[in-house]
Amino acid sequence: MTDPVRPGSDVHSELDETAIIARELIRIDTTNYGDGKSKGETEAAEYAAAKLEALGLAPQLFDADTRRTSVVARVEGRNHDKPALVVHGHLDVVPADASQWSVDPFAGEIRDGLLWGRGAVDMMDMDAMILTALGDVLSNGGQPERDLIVAFFADEENGGVFGSHFLVRERPELFAGASEAISEVGGYSIDVEGKPAYLLQTGEKAMIWARLVAEAPAGHGSRLVKRNAVTELAEAVAKIGRLEWPVELTDTTRELIAELSSILGVEPKQVGPDEIVLRTGSAAGFITATLRSTANPTMLTAGYKSNVIPGRAEARVDIRPLPGQEDAVLTQLEELVGENVRIEIVTKDTGLENPTSGELVDAVRATIERNDPGVPVLPYLMPAGTDNKALSLLGIRGYGFAPLKLPPDLDFPAMFHGVDERVPLDALVFGRKVLGELLAEY
Repeated sequence: MTDPVRPGSDVHSELDETAIIARELIRIDTTNYGDGKSKGETEAAEYAAAKLEALGLAPQLFDADTRRTSVVARVEGRNHDKPALVVHGHLDVVPADASQWSVDPFAGEIRDGLLWGRGAVDMMDMDAMILTALGDVLSNGGQPERDLIVAFFADEENGGVFGSHFLVRERPELFAGASEAISEVGGYSIDVEGKPAYLLQTGEKAMIWARLVAEAPAGHGSRLVKRNAVTELAEAVAKIGRLEWPVELTDTTRELIAELSSILGVEPKQVGPDEIVLRTGSAAGFITATLRSTANPTMLTAGYKSNVIPGRAEARVDIRPLPGQEDAVLTQLEELVGENVRIEIVTKDTGLENPTSGELVDAVRATIERNDPGVPVLPYLMPAGTDNKALSLLGIRGYGFAPLKLPPDLDFPAMFHGVDERVPLDALVFGRKVLGELLAEY
């Protein structure tokens, strides 16, 4: 592990290039507020493009809208008989309230052997690993085994409207010949009661961002009214927020539970899935949500003055159905909220469940085995979503493999969209090496 530099220091010589690039990307504020409101990714895209050009590649920049820029470059491989592999990251980040952080979210501070800042794990770390791993592969005239399509997308935190979905729809030829993809939120290590393992993301839950709308006659706040839009909306929000979703195992989660049961030495028929997953420590923060569909209210909007009963009240709900359960979940929620509240779909994206075996999975396991011998790689279903959803429309199977060897006491799931987001410097070095080996040999 490299020695950490002092907080606020700009000394680069002590840092691996991966940490340097990740830090510089963190310092480019690409905050995405959603619904088309963003500070934009153009500067970050130009930064990534310059790094790709320095490697002898010819990246292309694409603007889906003003300052909504993505980057794509193709890398020629040794074996043209093999399908191309898409290696992708996103350049935008979710907002950060600096008053809640112990560091400046956009300073890229180095402290206690970690890189801190918004995007440190979601996902400037992987963006940096892609660039440095690719540089390692191409050094001294080297080539990857197969063609690589390297992409850095805009707008992932808004469902890829101005990023991956735009390019898949408008420029599908960019991804010609590709059959698989790798990206974020997989490949990291977890601690299963003192035993390490790695999670390979082989699927994703579906994503539905919905608007709840209640409308009723507006009027003076002093009146006695029988229908109030705020009341009707609040009742619907409470019903959704308190709904207990049943455990429903998919092929992926069933295999994961079996693997975890073997590690723990328990009988899965006697110990419930939730109890087994809770024994994975902080990883349970992600995994428990993959055992069921979920729906969480996230935003409320109503009224403009204390003595005015508004005629309209709105809420936003983040709905994550299990793959294939999208329509059934929506029907259940519509029945739950009743006839006085309607559900409007803002964004809807597919669920994914890819094979948990095959050449790519075998290559991932072999690469991990070389770098962390004896540690198993387990498939898991991601509770959120990535740009792999857009690529799936082209028949490209997307996996999450941003390899990080993490300390067991780091609550990694809490870093995603959380306060004081941070990643260990030595994990970035590990990820660069592992990813580089995979890109060179697969």
